[in-house]
Amino acid sequence: MDSCLMVWHMKPQSRAYRFAGHKDAVTCVNFSPSGHLLASGSRDKTVRIWIPNVKGESTAFRAHTATVRSVHFCSDGQSFVTASDDKTVKVWSTHRQKFLFSLSQHINWVRCARFSPDGRLIVSASDDKTVKLWDKTSRECVHSYCEHGGFVTSVDFHPSGTCIAAAGMDNTVKVWDVRTHRLLQHYQLHSAAVNALSFHPSGNYLLTASSDSTLKILDLMEGRLLYTLHGHQGPATTVAFSRTGEYFASGGSDEQVMVWKSNFDVVDYGEVIKVHRPPAPLATSSGNLPEVDFPVPPGRGRSQESVQSQTQEPISMPQTLTSTLEHIVGQLDVLTQTVSILEQRLTLTEDKLKQCLETQQLIMQRTPP
Repeated sequence: MDSCLMVWHMKPQSRAYRFAGHKDAVTCVNFSPSGHLLASGSRDKTVRIWIPNVKGESTAFRAHTATVRSVHFCSDGQSFVTASDDKTVKVWSTHRQKFLFSLSQHINWVRCARFSPDGRLIVSASDDKTVKLWDKTSRECVHSYCEHGGFVTSVDFHPSGTCIAAAGMDNTVKVWDVRTHRLLQHYQLHSAAVNALSFHPSGNYLLTASSDSTLKILDLMEGRLLYTLHGHQGPATTVAFSRTGEYFASGGSDEQVMVWKSNFDVVDYGEVIKVHRPPAPLATSSGNLPEVDFPVPPGRGRSQESVQSQTQEPISMPQTLTSTLEHIVGQLDVLTQTVSILEQRLTLTEDKLKQCLETQQLIMQRTPP
């Protein structure tokens, strides 16, 4: 909202860069695949491409006639796509620094637009309650998904490129197959609007951020809620996994950016990242599923089952038992932390009460009979 971008270094004691250039609130940011460029969109109707170094030089791209809500680089870094309140999706050339073409069938503000992993398709989400799938080459709308009951706030492609997930103001997250256009999964777990989502690079998990102030991690293979994360004081507005999936970051209306460690129970992380399986079909989840609540800092809980690649043997009983015990230990760890915090608060309360009694005694002694 302060019209600036901040580029943070993950190493401790490293200085952050603060980039000024936009004339109004910055609504979105995205690094190019190489990390050498940074794109931002703003309420000032422009997109800026920055070189993320100490100088912070930028180039402004102008073609939108209203707030730019979303910016996303293609996987080859040669082009990027933007979404705007002018009801259009626009594609731009990165290096030629020019506007290429518009996609304009939405009839209300467009909140989000993303390239598919192969760069052939574009998906967009709008306040007209639709998600639209576009062919980049023909520039035609391939399909419109109309199942959302409210504004659609965020959309992204699964790393396999075979499905999309969309979040909405109707508190839901929906996953569709882009080949058959079937609704695969439907989650209604948040108690307020879902503002953003991000797929884990393995494709097995989906992270969501909501106006109910929580983040949730969904296990797409099992079609269930894994974790609910409490940290933001107010709406959680954005989330993103790191390129490896080892970390994720969240931002909120509380002016906080939080970086979390994923801590997923994965046998061989490198192998899992290579397995891009689409989510299991037709799993419908509601708010009464079991979940693990983690306070901040995030607990060291682990997922209930190891993520297995298709080539591995089925899980035997002892492994399942071990995994369950690890999960229970994780939950006990969180309970221990909570009890410790409560004990500290109780000690503070006792100290305050003791001070009050001492003060009262002093006042009574000074007051003449």
